[in-house]
Amino acid sequence: MTWSDQSITRRAALATTTGLTVGALLPPDPARAAAPDPAASYTNPVIWQDFADIDVIRVENTYYCSASTMHYSPGAPVLRSYDLVNWEIAGHAVPVLDFGSKYDLNGGRGYVRGIWASSLAYRPADRTFYWLGQIDFARTHLYTARSVEGPWSRRATLPQVYYDAGLLVDDDNTLYVAYGNGTINVAQLAADGRSQVRTQQVFSTPSSIGTLEGSRFYKINGNYYIFLTRPANGQYILRSTSGPFGPYTLRQVLLDLPGPISGGGVPHQGGLVRTQNGAWYYMAFVDAYPGGRMPALAPVTWTSDGWPVVQLVNNAWGRSYPAPAVPPPPRQVTPLTGVDTFDGTALKPRWEWNHNPDNAKWSVDNGLTLRTATVTGDLYWARNTLTHRIQGPTSTATVQLDHSAMRDGDRAGLALLRDSSAWIGVKRDGGATRVVMVDGLTMDGSWNTTGTGTERAGASVPGGRLWLRAEADIRPGASRPGTFSYSTDGVTFTRLGPAFAMGNDWRFFMGYRFALFNHATQALGGSVRVTRFELSTP
Repeated sequence: MTWSDQSITRRAALATTTGLTVGALLPPDPARAAAPDPAASYTNPVIWQDFADIDVIRVENTYYCSASTMHYSPGAPVLRSYDLVNWEIAGHAVPVLDFGSKYDLNGGRGYVRGIWASSLAYRPADRTFYWLGQIDFARTHLYTARSVEGPWSRRATLPQVYYDAGLLVDDDNTLYVAYGNGTINVAQLAADGRSQVRTQQVFSTPSSIGTLEGSRFYKINGNYYIFLTRPANGQYILRSTSGPFGPYTLRQVLLDLPGPISGGGVPHQGGLVRTQNGAWYYMAFVDAYPGGRMPALAPVTWTSDGWPVVQLVNNAWGRSYPAPAVPPPPRQVTPLTGVDTFDGTALKPRWEWNHNPDNAKWSVDNGLTLRTATVTGDLYWARNTLTHRIQGPTSTATVQLDHSAMRDGDRAGLALLRDSSAWIGVKRDGGATRVVMVDGLTMDGSWNTTGTGTERAGASVPGGRLWLRAEADIRPGASRPGTFSYSTDGVTFTRLGPAFAMGNDWRFFMGYRFALFNHATQALGGSVRVTRFELSTP
């Protein structure tokens, strides 16, 4: 017997599981349960990379997690794990941000728009994964796939705006959505998910609390629960014993709880999930800029009257806990760090573009070729900038770059990319090639460019091949340094330029990323080839 993480879909004979289940008080399947290993433990954050607004489910023996990606493309990554601790990126639910030309950097820009908090669910009746999210406060989109690797396709565009939606697959396979900011609503979708049947307000947040949002919708032991965030320091839960439309009562889950990252924020805005042997966990994110929002995991127990309680360590979210008792994994997940030689003909799912790429201007063929796609002096307007999350607390990205096909006016390199950015790379001007370190690339609070960069150091380089390196310390704190160096042989690296202080303003939401770029300032036609990228930790 298996369970669904959002409901018991068939109480008599259940074939598939999505992890958070009504079956909290049902006995575990002894064939599936694993005995706890008292010596095993895990350390928070379980993922020290930027994955925010988490929704987490279980399907049979596999866990899946989704996250926000704003203006990055493809969007809405889906991560996979077999133990809730070790995760890999399996795919993206939104293959392209086809929501307007601004996501193509065409006449506009989509910074801090795009994929916000969304929801991931699995429907056993049709063996299909569902992703639901609203874009630009205008419409809600529903994507589906039979496998998280894809292909994902848009099943419906709903005219309703389900802000910070939580999708529930009920026992009878009915689709419900909890959503809203302050005012919380529940909608019922048609059986195919393509239209709305009804919607109803179910809760209004009292002024003494402030704002509640970030809905996650569950059915547990016959009761309906809406898990809600008070940004950015609290978590609350609504419960209805009378059906999905309420009435609901409210209880605080946590408020101002010290988190597991020194200098970071309170864990919040995540999801609940149930293991195969009946244990419960809450996976939330921790604001930890400049790196972003990092997932942390804590066990949850339930009171006798049906409310969740996060298990604390010394009155705080624990830095470590006993490892979840789960069956042995069928394989090891793909690490989030390591070497990518761009083998094959497709990018691995660890990569996301800054806005949609011009697909005619890049290719993968046992190496990554980036042809200039934009003539601009502003990296924030340049298409085909390819990004990779930074691994915390400190990590190093090293790139092997063949720049022999660059043209005059071209700029190519490795950046620390956010609303305040810096880079190391190659300038080709007047037939001469120089390696330079540039900072002072900035945007204002409306995400308009206010600085296109100032060269801080440079040197002539021979030949057509170069190794570029960026080191990032994303621990929250005063210095937050990023440093740059280069090598002509891949062995001896020379520091270039001053340390760059990465910004920690939360309003850009996304954390810093390593970014590979190549753009023209005079005319298109040049290219670079990246043959190796390595993300390493001390």
